[in-house]
Parts: sequence; structure tokens; C-alpha cells
Amino acid sequence: MPADPSAHGSGETPLRRAADTSRRAAPSPKVRSSGTSAVEVRRSSRRRRTVSAYREGDRTVVLIPARMSEAEEERWVTVMLDKLAAQESKRMLGDAELAERAERLSSQFLDGRARPASVRWVTNQNTRWGSCTPAEGSIRLSHRLQGMPEYVIDYVLLHELAHLLVPGHGPRFWRLLESYPRTERARGYLEGVVAADRLPHLPAARDE
Repeated sequence: MPADPSAHGSGETPLRRAADTSRRAAPSPKVRSSGTSAVEVRRSSRRRRTVSAYREGDRTVVLIPARMSEAEEERWVTVMLDKLAAQESKRMLGDAELAERAERLSSQFLDGRARPASVRWVTNQNTRWGSCTPAEGSIRLSHRLQGMPEYVIDYVLLHELAHLLVPGHGPRFWRLLESYPRTERARGYLEGVVAADRLPHLPAARDE
């Protein structure tokens, strides 16, 4: 599975970010609800290419460029919430757990027809999220997925399981993934990661 504004996680200093929006006039923060917590979106005219997010008490603050469209805002809020959730969930799945998840996913979404001989993490896949060799029944997931939301890992794993049944990406292949309810969200998350990696990472002083 190929892995083809810069999104920074919660590593930026919250107090510095809060001050950013107060120094220059900007639209009033927008507060929305996400599950059981509130999300506050703050637009900054000084912010050009970066999107960042951090926790502030019982709410999540997402900082975006003032020129960003409503559609882009919706997408990036989802991406940043997922990134924060991934950062806060440090537990990494081992190879044995991946194999167990593969068995469960195959049973749940593929009628148990995909039965890999091996499922493991690898560190030599920098342009693909996952790959498989149908003749050997082996599935390999990129280590870059570690720490991402579990539904994203499940999607990539299910994607490779489907390839054990259908090698290409034709209509028959995509029909196998239709029953997985988070296919589009997982694809959107991965596309956001790729888009962020492609943007230039400017020095912090200039990003402001």
C-alpha cells in the first residue's frame, strides 16, 4: 500500500501558541464538540503553513491559518485530533498482536478467507504503508504506522489481507473493503500525513 499545511503535533509550547493569536487581530475562536470533549479552533493571520493542536484543560485547541477554508478546517481538525490521540496512546502492537488482529479482521470482514502465514512490522518500507506476498502468505506493515490510531492500522492490515485474496486494486478488491466502516476516514488520515510530510518545514520564527 503506497504512502504517497504541515501538521505539527502537541510538541509546540501551548503558552506561546496562545499568545500568538492575541498579538494580532483574528476571527473569534470557534468551539465545537467532539465526542465527550470540546474543540476550540483558533485562526491566526500570522500562521501560513502550519497546523498544530494541544490539550488545554478539558478542551482541545487546534491552531490553523486564517485563510484556511471551512472544508480544510474540518479535515485538519479531524487529522489533528487523531494525531493527539495517537501521541497519547504509547502502547505499541507487537508482531504477535498484529497476527491476532489480522485473524480477527479476516474473520469479521473477509469471512475468514484471508489467512496470512506471517504478519510483522518492518523498518525498510518508507514509501509504502504495507505490503504482502500472496505466494508466501506474508504481510509486512511499515513501522511508521506505530503510534497511529488503531483504526488506521486496522485499515492498512485489512488492505493487505484483501490482497491475499485479490492481488490488484480493481473493483473486486475494493468491494472487499466496503464492509470496513472506517475505510474513508483511515484513507483521509493517511493522506493528511503524506500531505504534511510534503510541505516545507520552515523555522519556527518564520512559521509564526
